[in-house]
Amino acid sequence: MKKVVIIGAGHAAGQLVASLRQKKFSGEITLLGEEPWYPYQRPPLSKKFLAGAMPAERLYVKPQNFYDDDPNVHVIINTRVTAIDRNNQSVQTDSGQAFDYDFLIIATGSRPRELALPGAELDGVFYLRGIDDVNAIRSRLDARRRVVIIGAGYIGLEVAAVAAGLGHDVSVVEMADRVMSRVVSPEVSAFYQDVHARNGVSLRLATGVKALAGSDCVNGVVLDSGDTLPADIVIVGIGIVPNTELAAEAGLETDNGIVVDDCCRTSDPNIFAVGDCTWHPNAILGRSIRLESVHNALEQAKTAACNICGEELHYGQVPWFWSDQYDLKLQIAGLSQNYDEAVIRGSIEQQSFACLYLASGQLIAIDAINRPKDFIQSKALIANHARIDPSLLANAETELKDMPYSTAD
Repeated sequence: MKKVVIIGAGHAAGQLVASLRQKKFSGEITLLGEEPWYPYQRPPLSKKFLAGAMPAERLYVKPQNFYDDDPNVHVIINTRVTAIDRNNQSVQTDSGQAFDYDFLIIATGSRPRELALPGAELDGVFYLRGIDDVNAIRSRLDARRRVVIIGAGYIGLEVAAVAAGLGHDVSVVEMADRVMSRVVSPEVSAFYQDVHARNGVSLRLATGVKALAGSDCVNGVVLDSGDTLPADIVIVGIGIVPNTELAAEAGLETDNGIVVDDCCRTSDPNIFAVGDCTWHPNAILGRSIRLESVHNALEQAKTAACNICGEELHYGQVPWFWSDQYDLKLQIAGLSQNYDEAVIRGSIEQQSFACLYLASGQLIAIDAINRPKDFIQSKALIANHARIDPSLLANAETELKDMPYSTAD
């Protein structure tokens, strides 16, 4: 009987089990997870789950009985893999157990980038990556609190929206001069800055942090200006780091992630890797990338499962992401880095618009705010390397799918 071992218990790991079963894999599947939870979704953590509007069970990719009812599926939680033995095709765990594999899939995801400043170790300083993190944060939000968030990316702003909605005093400190500066245009940043300000969030942009103040528990955030923001709780969201250490120690190729091909194979043909931890080629973009994306995690999991089951499948899709803040849904398709023109479509004032990004006349990405149709229709255009007259793109009366275009190829 063939044996598949999965390291990790996130979204990708749950999809791997589901896809292997769907493909009628008849062997044994062992999933090893560090946390005390079955595979679960992370996006709701900074949204509905933090707000108390979703129970933990609804986070699960599949209900527990999906795994427990299959005698060939073994989910082992509270277990950390400490080493991969490629010669003997086995993995070792912190409990001293070893698990043999015919195929190994690394789905270790990523971890929050830690704040390297005095006071970062104080009680009341949190990162948000897992269920236990959110439970700890929620336990501190039982009364009106002064919440300081360091970092104005997706996670920071989503947490700010939830905390403001719960009635807390919220400040966001960001080193860049605008929010979400790595991923959206100045126009989109300005829109979100206005929305957060109108909801009572204080934004400290172009501002660094020198230290966190307090004796045992944090009580302030010391800015590079010398001012101190009072704080009862500090939440840090300054990016993530891919978990590549196991792969690197096993001698697998790494480069800002675990290097895989478009079948999700690593430099060892018996080992696959999927999700946030991978550095993978994208034929549409014409380069290798690492994505922090649910869509990428799910599709890479499906790709790996197909190839393990003997069905050759090559992964290459338009990346997409989303962020929920207040009653706004931001949907992003493509990657906007290196754009040279941005076209606004729709109404910023009515909170329903899109920002379309062009590079040398080619549509490369879209930010759609409360415009799901534009988001959906743009993906095919981005995949086709479409060139569309910017004046046409700005015409919200014509649907994107009906616009004439030429291709960049």
